[in-house]
Amino acid sequence: MTESFALLRRQRTDDLSKLADQHMQHDLQPEDRNALKSAASTVSLWTTVGSAVGIGLGLYAAIRLRSTRKAFFAAVRAQERPTSVVFADGRTEPIPDLTPLLKPSALGDFATYFFASAGGLFLGGELGFAGGAASGSRSITADPERQKRIEAAFRRFRADVLRREADELDKGASVSGVMI
Repeated sequence: MTESFALLRRQRTDDLSKLADQHMQHDLQPEDRNALKSAASTVSLWTTVGSAVGIGLGLYAAIRLRSTRKAFFAAVRAQERPTSVVFADGRTEPIPDLTPLLKPSALGDFATYFFASAGGLFLGGELGFAGGAASGSRSITADPERQKRIEAAFRRFRADVLRREADELDKGASVSGVMI
């Protein structure tokens, strides 16, 4: 049951975290670890700022959209509208009044604010992450020797992860349990 939810799957995450810490301690020099931590904090900062700016812009767009909707409704309500249509054969049909359907509602306002801010959060967060990743990778690749050490440590870590997965599969573990 606990494996059903990603939030509750701690065993595999803890194992990989310990393995990564071991490789960071043994395969990297202190300045390499500091560069990786600095790059990670740069990515985190850029993502946080991008998300905050995205939410702000999304809320601004929602406010503008809501005020435009209210102004449109006021303009439609103030206009003179025909109440019926007379056809060529003399038949008269009434036109339904759609004004109540165009009226801004609290549910519509909530949906506008929610989806605009969620879209802003997504867009801002993704753009912030991309900018932070670019900035962080530049700081890592600035020194070619450091880059080689970090890449070698990552290759060793990845090889150990794959070896552990292969060992678990050879022991008869389920494929879905190993791949998660």
